[in-house]
Order: sequence, then C-alpha cells, then structure tokens
Amino acid sequence: MSTIRKQQICALLKGIETGDPASVEVVNQAKYIQHNPETQEGSIGLAELFKRLSKSNPSVNIVRVFADGNYVFAHTEYDFGSPKVGFEIFRFEDDQAVEHWDNIQPRQGPNPSKHSMVDGTTDVIDLQKTEANRDTVKAFVEDILINRQLELLTQYINSDFFTLHNSFIADGLSAYRSALESTSSNVFNITYDQNHRLLADGNFVLSVSEGSIDGVHSSFYDLFRIDEGKIIEHWDTIEAIPPRSNWKNENGKF
Repeated sequence: MSTIRKQQICALLKGIETGDPASVEVVNQAKYIQHNPETQEGSIGLAELFKRLSKSNPSVNIVRVFADGNYVFAHTEYDFGSPKVGFEIFRFEDDQAVEHWDNIQPRQGPNPSKHSMVDGTTDVIDLQKTEANRDTVKAFVEDILINRQLELLTQYINSDFFTLHNSFIADGLSAYRSALESTSSNVFNITYDQNHRLLADGNFVLSVSEGSIDGVHSSFYDLFRIDEGKIIEHWDTIEAIPPRSNWKNENGKF
C-alpha cells in the first residue's frame, strides 16, 4: 500500500510539469483539505494551479519520498521560473489523498561546507527503528529547538559526523550551536514556538513546526536522518506564513 501511494504522489507532483488534469485524480475532491494558504480548496483548485504553473515550463524533481501510515511525504526540487526546494505532505484515506500540507522556499546555497539544500543520503533503512527515531526527534525539537537547552546538543547529535544542508550553516556541531544561539551576529534569529507534526520512515524523520524568523511568522520543516540513535544529517525549508487576509482557504498552514 505505501509503495503504491508513494508512486501516486510522485505522479501527482510530476503533473505540475504537464498541467494534465488527470494527474490530480488521486485527490478526493469531496474531502480534500488544502493547507497551502495560497491554493484554493479541492482538486479543482489543484488542477487550475497545475495548469497555470505548466505555462512557465516548470521542472519537478522528487529527491526523497517516504510513507508513514496514512501519510506520504516528499522532499522536492522545483523550478517555476526560479529554483525552489520544498516538502510536501499528503494524508490518505483508502486509495485517495484527502489532505495536503507543504513548505517551499527559494533555493539558496551551496552552504559553507559546499552542500546543497537537497543532496546527501536518500536510502531509507532501519525500518524497525522508526518509532525510536521519531521519539528522538520529538525530544530534540522540544529540548533544543523550542526550549533552547543547548547544553543537551551532544545527547542528540553525532558530534563527529553531522552534515547540514541549511544554506547558511557549515557542517559540525559547533557551527550548528552557534546558529541556534540568539546573538546579534547571527545571519538570522529563529524562534520555534510549537511542533505540529512528526512523520517518520526508518532513519528519516520530518518535523513540522511554527515560529518566527527575524520576527516574521513562519513555518519550519526539518528533515533529520538518524543513525544509531543520534542525528547525523539535517535538511530544512523555511516559509513565511502570509497574513490571513491573503489566504485562499480557511484551513490554516498546519
């Protein structure tokens, strides 16, 4: 079931390139809940969006795709006239998608360690450790990202091998800790207020959180790769949440 659903979502996302309305048939129009504030509700809204985007000769590359119960989530590259990187989440009921969330930002980088926002390991392994890895990331998000107990970093991160794909941060625990510290010398000042969702598939865990960057209300999607109980690799996207007056649906970002 999970393999079929992943294939269906890959086909749906590739439909952005063609604008083919058939690509959204996996979506249950009657039940579909859209959480992208800039997209209309239902599969009709998606079909119209895909048709509009296809006119700019877009490209879609699905770098990683995962499944967690009734959820499929993907790490993607887009070019809608300018390169972007995103995460897409779909919730299924039976054989159709009924709910969607995403987080997309302009592609930046490479970072000081020459990593892009999407390169790195793609293989899903350690399926038997899925729940333990989810628990590790849950505790990390609460202790480190929300409560800023930075003295606990070594409990969660492999200090010898820690690869970062954020466009502004070099590899290693020291650089990551410096980025998390609230100082005026930082490139940006991030605050995590609340975690909304954790999706896991083997050695990968995606965290969906809400907070602010430089005072702007934002959503944070953080993908972590876990090895032997510790975080060893990290990717992310950050997206400003538009004012409610600009939303095209009333479902909220999260």
